[in-house]
Amino acid sequence: MRAYLQPAFVICVVVLGLSGAVMSNFDVEREPWPLKKPLALLEQEDLRPYVIVSKHEIEDEDTLKNLGTEDYIQWMLEDTEAPIDSPTRNIVLFITYYALADRVPHVPEECYVGAGHQLLASDEMKLTIEGPGGEQEVPGRVLVFQKTSSNFWSGGEKFSAFYLFSVNGIYADSRESARFALNRNMFSRHSYFSKVEWNFYASSGAKSYLEKEEAERAGGKLLAVILPILETKYWPTEEQTAGEERS
Repeated sequence: MRAYLQPAFVICVVVLGLSGAVMSNFDVEREPWPLKKPLALLEQEDLRPYVIVSKHEIEDEDTLKNLGTEDYIQWMLEDTEAPIDSPTRNIVLFITYYALADRVPHVPEECYVGAGHQLLASDEMKLTIEGPGGEQEVPGRVLVFQKTSSNFWSGGEKFSAFYLFSVNGIYADSRESARFALNRNMFSRHSYFSKVEWNFYASSGAKSYLEKEEAERAGGKLLAVILPILETKYWPTEEQTAGEERS
C-alpha cells in the first residue's frame, strides 16, 4: 500500500481522472468535412508548366476499399521545362482526401513493401515552396526502395517515392506527425487529412532514383504549383465552415 501512496502515483491518478472527466465532457461527434470541390476538377491551366499526360482511375473495388476514399486523383504529369532526358520530367501525382479523419490509413512504406519491394531508407526532407507570400518550408518524406528480382545476379533496381500530409491545414511528413496534428484538433467537429504522393519516372517507364538534393529541388517545384491550388480551391478551411454555420 505504501507504494500507492507515493506522491508521484497519487498525482498520476488525479491527472488521469481529470483527463477522463474532461474527455467525457468534450466528447465531440465528428462530421464529414467535404472538399470545396472534387479533386478531379483540377484544371490543366492551373498546373503549368506541368501538363496532364493521363488520368488513372482505380477500377478494382477491393483496391478502392483499401484506399479508404473515393476522393482521389492519380495522374501522370510532364514538366515541360525539364530536359527530355531528365529523370524529373515525368511524374506520377497521387492525391487522396479523407473527409472524416479518425485515423491515418496506408502510407507508401506499407504499400510498396506489401507489393514486394524492400525499403532501404526513409528520411525527412524540407521542401522550399515559392509562393505569393514568399518562401515557405514544407516538411515531406523521401523513401528509397529496391525492386525485388527473381534473378539473383541482376539484383534489384532502386527507386524513390515521396509524400506529405495536410492535416487541417498543417503539413506533416509521417503518419505519427499526422496523428499528432489530428489530436491538436480533437475538440473540433470537423477534421480532415489529405495525402500528396509523387514519384518520378524515366522515359522508359521505370521509376527514377534521385539523390536527396535533386529530389528536394524537383519536389519543391512541383509542390509550389500544387499546394497553393489545393489550399485555396479544394481543401476546406475553418473560415468556410464558420460561414456555412452562420448561413
